[in-house]
Amino acid sequence: MHTPIRLGLSSLILCALTACGGHSQPNDQSGNDGAASAPQHQPLAHTKALKIYNWSDYVDPATVKAFEKKYDVKITYNYYDSDETLESKMLTGQSGYDLVGPSNSFLGRQIKAGAYQKLDKSQIPNWKNINPRLLELLQDVDPDNQYAIPNYWGMNTFAINTEKVRAALGNTPMPDNDWDLVFNPTYTSKLKSCGISYMDSPIEMLPLVLHYVGKDPNSQSKDDIDIAANIIKANRANILRYSSSGYIDDLARGDVCLAVGFGGDLNIAKRRRAESTGKHDITVMVPKSGVSLWIDTLAIPKDAVNVENAYRYLNWVLTPEIAAQNADAVTYAPASLPARKLMNKEYSNDPSIFPSDEVLANSYLVLPIKTELLKYELRLWQNIKAGK
Repeated sequence: MHTPIRLGLSSLILCALTACGGHSQPNDQSGNDGAASAPQHQPLAHTKALKIYNWSDYVDPATVKAFEKKYDVKITYNYYDSDETLESKMLTGQSGYDLVGPSNSFLGRQIKAGAYQKLDKSQIPNWKNINPRLLELLQDVDPDNQYAIPNYWGMNTFAINTEKVRAALGNTPMPDNDWDLVFNPTYTSKLKSCGISYMDSPIEMLPLVLHYVGKDPNSQSKDDIDIAANIIKANRANILRYSSSGYIDDLARGDVCLAVGFGGDLNIAKRRRAESTGKHDITVMVPKSGVSLWIDTLAIPKDAVNVENAYRYLNWVLTPEIAAQNADAVTYAPASLPARKLMNKEYSNDPSIFPSDEVLANSYLVLPIKTELLKYELRLWQNIKAGK
């Protein structure tokens, strides 16, 4: 890992989370900066519909209903479970949606492909609420923040069913490095008996492995990617399933005892298990050695039809009260900086949602990779799953 990336990420996000920057805003909050290159010469068409394509379990349904009522709009909300699925749709140029939610590691490539409309920030008065550090971090993939707003940020980590894991390990003590439970066959061979779930995405999994073995998690080297792939292969026989969304219910039901996933999803699984069984045996791990960090955004596709309602919704989710309500529901850190103070303290003080200084200092932001390397990773991944 490149030290400048680590220190930059740590200082930027740490400052934002502790509010050391107060409510300072980016250089422009008037809505008249880079968005001027995307003037709206015609009034936005008034329609009664809004079509959203986003991650599953990523919004409080009550806020969707409230938006529909406020604006007399019918929302169609469809779901995907990986960035690869979204990208395959966006690059056709015919998404059929008005808002979609690309992650930072995919956003830049899709912008270059012409998948999105430039934002008219004058249509988003609540832009002023956006955590300015997140806007800075997105500059690498969206210069001048012209195409997307940050929606949530969070981590890729794993959760365990503590009772099942202890039983499966027997006399073997928990490792000093928590990630050994995920990638060291000495441990995964034991946890195989109670079920391990990996995310079904090389973009999510391979950086975790690279970081685990001391490599740059954003390495563009095929040799490094091969090293990470070989570690996944070494564990293949011990992995029950590969899933980027189903692990929530798998973990909640007790079908698996370890699941790699998005931090908020893992917290949802923890909550669902407690509600359905009364058991509090799910722990979302926050390894001191670091986690993978990401920013999810919202953007308006080039082929969007209900653009007025898309802007209304972008402004809606940045309203502190709505952002806090959504964040409490999905257990991710919201992009709206004032929203944290309005969140349930159980979540606003949770280190798996707002990581500690120590964890952030050892963590990294996933950056976009070259198209050729992405194709290479996808081929490797399919071969691993096929047992090749």
